[in-house]
Amino acid sequence: MLSDTQIRATKAGEKPVRLYDERGLYLEVTTTGGRWWRFKYRFEGKEKLLSMGTYPDTPLKAARDKRDRA
Repeated sequence: MLSDTQIRATKAGEKPVRLYDERGLYLEVTTTGGRWWRFKYRFEGKEKLLSMGTYPDTPLKAARDKRDRA
């Protein structure tokens, strides 16, 4: 499981970095330093992707709550 400390410690690199939490939720750190919450799931056999907001505007607990409601 992901922690707030891990999120803050991750720096932008040459390629986007994905920090996986659980049940399809992950944080994508872009090459410019943007941090986007994403939720990957399957519906009728097809993979789907939802954006759950940006970090720190949407903290870890709020992203997990949004994932659970989705």
